[in-house]
Amino acid sequence: METKGGINLVDEQVFSDSLAKAAFIRTRFQELYQLGYLDPIQSVLLKSKDSLWLSVDTGKKFEWVTLRQGNVESVVLVKAGADMKRFNQKSFDYRQVYRLFESIIKESENKGYPFASVKLDSLERDGNKFSAALNLDLGPFITFDTLKVTGDSKTKPKFLSNFLQIRPGEPFSQRKVQNGIQQIRNLPYLRWSEEPELSFQNEEATLYLPINDRKINSIDGIIGFLPNELEGGRLLVTGQFDVMLHNLGGSGRNYELHWQRFNQFSQNLKVAAFEPMLLGSMIDMGVSFSLLKEDTTFLNRDFRLSFGYRFNSDGYLKFFTRRQAGDLLTSTGLSEITALPVAGDFRFNNYGVNYAHFWLDDVFFPRRGAFAEMEFAIGNKNLIENTAIPPSLYEGVDLRTLQYYLQGRFEKYFYFNQQWGLFTRLSGGIVQNENLLLNDLFRLGGLQSIRGFNENFFFANNYIYLNVEPRFYFDTYSYFMIFADMGRLENNIQGLPVDNTFSAGMGFSLETGNGIFNFVYGLGGSNVQDFAINLSKIHFGYTGRF
Repeated sequence: METKGGINLVDEQVFSDSLAKAAFIRTRFQELYQLGYLDPIQSVLLKSKDSLWLSVDTGKKFEWVTLRQGNVESVVLVKAGADMKRFNQKSFDYRQVYRLFESIIKESENKGYPFASVKLDSLERDGNKFSAALNLDLGPFITFDTLKVTGDSKTKPKFLSNFLQIRPGEPFSQRKVQNGIQQIRNLPYLRWSEEPELSFQNEEATLYLPINDRKINSIDGIIGFLPNELEGGRLLVTGQFDVMLHNLGGSGRNYELHWQRFNQFSQNLKVAAFEPMLLGSMIDMGVSFSLLKEDTTFLNRDFRLSFGYRFNSDGYLKFFTRRQAGDLLTSTGLSEITALPVAGDFRFNNYGVNYAHFWLDDVFFPRRGAFAEMEFAIGNKNLIENTAIPPSLYEGVDLRTLQYYLQGRFEKYFYFNQQWGLFTRLSGGIVQNENLLLNDLFRLGGLQSIRGFNENFFFANNYIYLNVEPRFYFDTYSYFMIFADMGRLENNIQGLPVDNTFSAGMGFSLETGNGIFNFVYGLGGSNVQDFAINLSKIHFGYTGRF
């Protein structure tokens, strides 16, 4: 095909049949229309049994004289982001007209007019120049009716109405419908049984939600067998107990309890509660308390109050205040020390922000997509003078200092086919203060971070680690996996060298009728632990779901 006129182009193609040839010619003409050549003329140069030579004269390029807003209100054009000046004395571009129509219709759909249509009116042509005006037909004004839950979910329609901001009597909004569908996908305790439906009747829109409750409430108990450092050759039995209750009463309330014993003298406790849409607003409230007893060294407490807002279907922003406190557990020998101990008594009041973003196909059991989270907090930390420590050791020490921390993680799920997938996670964090203590530091190690090590095995003032986990799925929620975890940890408080950790292992997750059975075997190597079979870690447990 040879094109003449406004552009010159020689294009040769081979086609399998006449339909492919016709589709190619039609596509080329559409490209000319989009560039402003509205009156191309086609002629046959030469034709044989298996060949065709075409010549296309594009003709003159059409231009706008002006495009007037017509009956479209100025506020609609502004909210749609439409600039009418870009059409004055400019080349005719069908793509720009299409985008203008689309933006006006979308703005109308979100203001109660889902059947709006727009066209060009008062069209005038002078040679190869156009002038026209917009003509918007809004159609009937539509309001939302009551949401209808058509699945077996016991979630209250009133909660969903407030959560999705789709309330009876309010103007219809296509954006709210689309965002609402995505927001429900991000609720782990609900799942779609089929596609949602939208019905228009008597100038009202009814959204039908075919959602079912998912068995996500859990009671989880795990037993671990670890080498007992205090009694050589014997095993230490550790334990963990978790209770997670979601969507209580069909109103989105969540409660959690976690208890863990990760060595002979250490324990960890955390309780948390979540109340959505506090007092009918779009603000969520969360409260949590945790307690960490580190053998006979120190006791940490952490109280946190947060307020969150879901400002779009995929992003969640939280502001929080946090009170952290740490105390030494024993005073034995402290009166004779000549330098302050690495752990100490402190109070840390901080304020921060947390942002999470979801790109997951299923927030409860993702197979593809990504998740990112970042948290930053800053505040004043006060060192508390321990009466068992000589007062002279506190002389010259600034007891009130500024402290901050930053943590983040990014998870990526790959799903190659029905059987093969890959999970990856990159995590990092840093905490800074001129009087940093051992009981200020991040705790790492175990099933939720760097596997192949005891729970909370590492102390770190900054860290970064990578988890890589290929998976072989043999059922919807069941898979075999192997893993490799690599990390770089710094502990400047104890003057330790940089620790480059590595661990590897294997395991499986097996879905049963009312829960999931997990088994993981791992080996880990670091500056303080050899990569050896006699130091391997075995964890197994059953998570009951109801």
